Amino acid sequence: MTTPGDSAAEIWPLWEVFVRSNRGLSHVHVGSLHAPDETLAVRNARDLYTRRNEGVSVWVVPAAAITTSDPDAKGAFFESSAGKNYRHASYYSKSEGVKHL
Repeated sequence: MTTPGDSAAEIWPLWEVFVRSNRGLSHVHVGSLHAPDETLAVRNARDLYTRRNEGVSVWVVPAAAITTSDPDAKGAFFESSAGKNYRHASYYSKSEGVKHL
């Protein structure tokens, strides 16, 4: 039960909204909203983010279900691994006697 001072942000979960503008394109993150359940989250996302027929598909995801990398560790997390040349095809030489390689 809510009290008069409660707001939707305090009692409803946060949902992240993704919209696909046309068939064949990727869904793009367009914003967030608070809703009590997935049904209302989809309806509210449609009303809020596709008012002018901008989309053909809407995804809503509970923000609590999203796991992210640490922005402060971006260097170590996204750097190419030095000394791991075996990950590139140019590291290997063609074996003699092997056809169709």
